[in-house]
Amino acid sequence: ELMGDKARAREAITQAGLPIIPGSDLVTEVEDSVVLKMADEIGYPLIIKAAAGGGGRGMRIVRKPEYLIETLDMAQSEAAGAFGNASVYLERYLENPRHVECQVLGDEHGEAIHLGERECSVQRRHQKLIEETPSPLLTEELREKLGNQVVTAMKQIGYQSAGTVEFLFDQEGEFYFIEMNTRVQVEHPVTEMATGVDVVKEQIRIAAGEKLSRTQEDIVLTGHSIECRINAENPENFRPSPGTITAYNPPGGPGIRVDSTAYQDWNVSSHYDSLIAKLIAHGNDRQEALERMGRALDFFIIEGIDTTIPLQQKIIQHPQFRKGEYGTSFLEQIGIV
Repeated sequence: ELMGDKARAREAITQAGLPIIPGSDLVTEVEDSVVLKMADEIGYPLIIKAAAGGGGRGMRIVRKPEYLIETLDMAQSEAAGAFGNASVYLERYLENPRHVECQVLGDEHGEAIHLGERECSVQRRHQKLIEETPSPLLTEELREKLGNQVVTAMKQIGYQSAGTVEFLFDQEGEFYFIEMNTRVQVEHPVTEMATGVDVVKEQIRIAAGEKLSRTQEDIVLTGHSIECRINAENPENFRPSPGTITAYNPPGGPGIRVDSTAYQDWNVSSHYDSLIAKLIAHGNDRQEALERMGRALDFFIIEGIDTTIPLQQKIIQHPQFRKGEYGTSFLEQIGIV
């Protein structure tokens, strides 16, 4: 309850010693002049975020004061419609940061561990498309620093369950807490492939009152994992592509994992999230993981609907991505909006 509320989570994380991006208190029914003053103190550009939000909903970027109030009204309206809660808060917006998250497990006996980090910077409109672990950005020293600080914070807060603590890294390599997802995330398989830890199983054990089955010393990242979210969307304009799958043949081979309920003659409904499969590739190093992912995408057959596979093939082969030099504005930089 505490960490699922973004505004309260920021306060708790600050008390636990993790750095946060400058931001405001909750904004609900506040005078325009008060909001404008808050924004001036934070500085532009800034981002409006839904307090109960997720998945990019209720988020709006504001670059100039004259657009603040109008954009705030739109964000609150979207937040109320999506989450039944119109509360939002303001936060400094970092240009083209890296989005890195840390997978954690905590039990009711006061123990907590982390399972390394995931790089989630390939995004479109705050929706992640590709994730990988370990992050190409982090050095071993920075990885240890991040993990230690997160575990210390989780123990102080008393977090119980699986969860993900998310950060933005600026151009100087400084990291800032942005939110915590108090659940299993779509991209958890990349961590499972690199650590051998079944995150869902651990979450169930924790809910049953058991102690963590591993200590921090037991956690070793082996090789490199990459995940592509296969969505039922047109890869050119991202319009949803519901319909019947007329052919479905997932790839296999060493280091390849596919999480999906799709099959031939399955009808993809327009009423739900467009994610229809997760393709994960693991290798001894990032280069091998990239090569395996590239081949797996080439051999992944889904017909009858459009999918994001052609886009992900393009991203995986892009020189900038292959060098690990990308931020959250990567897709815009290569002409994908």
